[in-house]
Amino acid sequence: MNILGINAYHGGASACLIRDGQLVAAAEEERFNRVKYWAGFPVQAIQYVLSEGGITPHELDHIGISRDPKSNMLQKALFVFTRRPSLNLVRDRLSNEMKVVSLRTDFCEQLGLKPETLRAQFHNVEHHRAHMASAFFVSPFDDAAILSVDGMGDFVSTMWGTGHGHQMQVLGEINFPHSLGIFYNALTQWLGFPKYGDEGKVMGLAPYGQPRYIDEMRRIVRLQRDGTFELDLDYFVHHAEGATMTWRGGEPTIGRLFSDKLIDLLGEPRMPRTEITEKVQDVAASLQAMLEEAEMALVRKIQRDTGKTVLCMAGGVALNSAFNGKILPNTEFNDIYIQPAAGDAGTALGVCYYIYHEVLGQPRTFVLNHAYTGPQFSDAVIRAVLDQYDLNYQELQPDAMAEAAAQIIAQGGVLGWFQGRMEWGPRALGNRSILADPRRQDMKDILNARIKHREPFRPFAPSVLLEATADYFDQSYPDPFMIKVYNVLPHKRAEVPAVTHVDGTGRLQTVDRAANPQYWQLIYTFGQLTGTPVVLNTSFNENEPIVCTPQQAIDCFLRTRMDALGIGSYLVTKK
Repeated sequence: MNILGINAYHGGASACLIRDGQLVAAAEEERFNRVKYWAGFPVQAIQYVLSEGGITPHELDHIGISRDPKSNMLQKALFVFTRRPSLNLVRDRLSNEMKVVSLRTDFCEQLGLKPETLRAQFHNVEHHRAHMASAFFVSPFDDAAILSVDGMGDFVSTMWGTGHGHQMQVLGEINFPHSLGIFYNALTQWLGFPKYGDEGKVMGLAPYGQPRYIDEMRRIVRLQRDGTFELDLDYFVHHAEGATMTWRGGEPTIGRLFSDKLIDLLGEPRMPRTEITEKVQDVAASLQAMLEEAEMALVRKIQRDTGKTVLCMAGGVALNSAFNGKILPNTEFNDIYIQPAAGDAGTALGVCYYIYHEVLGQPRTFVLNHAYTGPQFSDAVIRAVLDQYDLNYQELQPDAMAEAAAQIIAQGGVLGWFQGRMEWGPRALGNRSILADPRRQDMKDILNARIKHREPFRPFAPSVLLEATADYFDQSYPDPFMIKVYNVLPHKRAEVPAVTHVDGTGRLQTVDRAANPQYWQLIYTFGQLTGTPVVLNTSFNENEPIVCTPQQAIDCFLRTRMDALGIGSYLVTKK
């Protein structure tokens, strides 16, 4: 049985294919068309997952999308009746929803097919149920609490419930216009970061400030006695005037979300690319503190209400790794699972497993314990691309490649690392990575000057051998998807300064030998050489989506000041 899941007409358009409950392939459209967070229809991602499965669209049994315009109709009607939003807001929402309603027609038009030739059943899966399914049904746990928190989808911003076996039960939700995702997005805009996805920058900026504006934040987000929250809507415009949003193709854009009342409260917003003042740092710290306060109240409520000891999380807010790392030490939960594409791209995965388990009633047989679900390329293909360039390269066996790569990093070199299948989700996890020595105090500046050209406050991440995690961090709970922030142990911070953030933390990836033996071997060899089984890991890109193909990797290698490239079995060095 072949099931295709799609996220379309929303940020992070993507596709996922499963067969008889096993994940075949999953990828974001941005990796193919090279437009970050592409928000149109994921044609190339669909074509890729089908080719990986060796099938045509005619062999699909079910096709689903992570939107259901028919859901929450009563809440939508009540909102229009009581709030009387602008006609522009209503028109924009209806236009977007019409694309989703006509999935069969649009799918066939985009792929050049005749509808009558398809045998597949088409499904609209409510957005947050898709998020919840993406978290629970691929987790290693049979019984768990589930929480989905994001900006908005199908008129819901937050949904929670429980999962047992192959079924989920929704226990509660928070509807539009109240949203922690929109709150964080609006304040991110005020801070001078207007682009879609800039929230991650603010999370990196927050540790530089102090939460001096937490009282102001508590006026904007009002915690309720039951552990939920409401927004003071006077500080926002998304519910009344509507914010201009583009979802039909290209990089998504969102218009201004905050009202003039927020300016009265905090002052004039920062203009993009201007000085980051102490006040900007403090507002960022206060924003992060308020998010954590509200989300922690919600997490504790869910634990009390369900009595579960396992938490599965999804949604764009579940990518806030600074909060995620605080859940286990500060709640009664003993285990946590967040899949690597927890944002909207991951709903394509959730659609597949929602159909397979909830709709079709099939038992669970799959656990997503690694993120390597994208394209891979043989040595023959890689060598053919290398031969198009006048490059120095040598072919090495795996152990020799690990030794050579570790030596380059230990000597202060910057290494591009392109191996195996591309990662699923926003993090490079050792297959499409740039690697460097975490022991060098100046390595962060070197990477920014030579390759990444990022804001200087943004940290770089450590990849650490799973078995060495407790030697460097205050928590040893595995995090293979680089989705939690832990404290670096005080006596280890001077050893790995390039991956220790200003507040003494690191957004780590634990590397398990079974999940990625090649990357594990590289880090292990580096540890044998230096005594430090940790490498600095950042995404293989330069202000673009993470590279997907050998051609893209070599182009990025040549136009930046990387020292070497380990690509397949070949080590490339610059002349």
